[in-house]
Amino acid sequence: MNSYIFLIGLCIIIISSFFFGLLSKRTNIPSVVLLILTGVGVGQLLDYFKIQPAYMSWLEILGIVGLIMIVLEAALDLKLERSKWPLILKSFTIAVVSLAATSFLIAFIIQFFMEGLEILPALIYAIPLSIMSSAIIIPSVSNLSGQKKEFLIYESTFSDIIGIMGFYLLLENLNANSAGHVAFVVSSNILLTVIMSVVLSYALLYVIQHVRSGAKFFLFLAVLVLLYSIAKLFHFSSLLIILAFGLLLGNYKILLWGPLKKWFKPELIDQVFGNFQMITIETSFLVRTFFFVVFGMTLSLDSISNGWVWLISAGILVSIYLVRTILYALVVRTEIKPQIFIAPRGLISILLFYAIPSEFQLPDFESGVLMVVIIATSFIMASSLIASPRARIKSIYSSATEKLQQEKIFTLSENETSDENR
Repeated sequence: MNSYIFLIGLCIIIISSFFFGLLSKRTNIPSVVLLILTGVGVGQLLDYFKIQPAYMSWLEILGIVGLIMIVLEAALDLKLERSKWPLILKSFTIAVVSLAATSFLIAFIIQFFMEGLEILPALIYAIPLSIMSSAIIIPSVSNLSGQKKEFLIYESTFSDIIGIMGFYLLLENLNANSAGHVAFVVSSNILLTVIMSVVLSYALLYVIQHVRSGAKFFLFLAVLVLLYSIAKLFHFSSLLIILAFGLLLGNYKILLWGPLKKWFKPELIDQVFGNFQMITIETSFLVRTFFFVVFGMTLSLDSISNGWVWLISAGILVSIYLVRTILYALVVRTEIKPQIFIAPRGLISILLFYAIPSEFQLPDFESGVLMVVIIATSFIMASSLIASPRARIKSIYSSATEKLQQEKIFTLSENETSDENR
């Protein structure tokens, strides 16, 4: 492929993703659906011209960077304020119980359709399908009331982080001799990683506030990726390092105590946090855009025509919303709509799906199941948000406010021009 045509294609995809985001805010249709469909169209176009790019090498690199950026972005958004502890506890409870219950239900469904499959390999496929996508939820719930919005942001963030850690811990301990051995390995692994993460996070924050170079942010992103990769090679829970650093940077006023306050300067950290958050959001946007498009390019439309795909997808969808309805009725109790229908699957599900090692991959498991579940949960979420009266009113109010502000700016500029003429 000509290099200039390739660059034109990349730029068109990025620009389209930006406008998909604007369209998503107006219509509540998740941009992820539009990106996947764009990828499907690009894939068909490449097939027509008989061009076969190396999809999997792209997905592997994007997957590693995507995991790090998602956890970092989520950690920066978590605010550990005392007034929010009841909300955080409830959302954490629902995220953990929902993840566990949905994973086992989906694993049983996969076992039912694939005879002779054991529970652990089925769980490897079930966990990615059980994780909510904070990358889709956070920008989509802006029109909900404050408490509902915060609850869903915390729940989806916890679901992302715990789901990713649970998936990799399961993979790394599948060949363990006993449950007691697994419990010891996992607990010691987490304890050592937590200690290492806390020490490294404070050290990184101390160094970053004293670096004066203009390129320091991508320098420290490179350091985080390096630490993640090294920890991964030694089978530590490396995402805890990213999580700890993000939580410390976003909540330093609470997490800096005693003699530590002497070593850190709030005004420097605030500046670092603002710039770091902006770069993290921009990088996450870029990674998400290309990952969803590449995922769409890898999909085979033939798999969607398979009746088995629709049957297993229907069972998965019923499991997701059944568990959420029961948990919300028990924990939240009041005003559970539209929250029970806001449970989209997205980037994390795709990342983990393609991270399954070759020895655990099921040749008969169709990737079309993943596509159907992602698109179906996204449309269910969009429908529930559109049907929500408060979200609809707030969206209309936001649009009207924007128009009034634009008219005010235009009027002011006209007045200024007439004054200058006079």
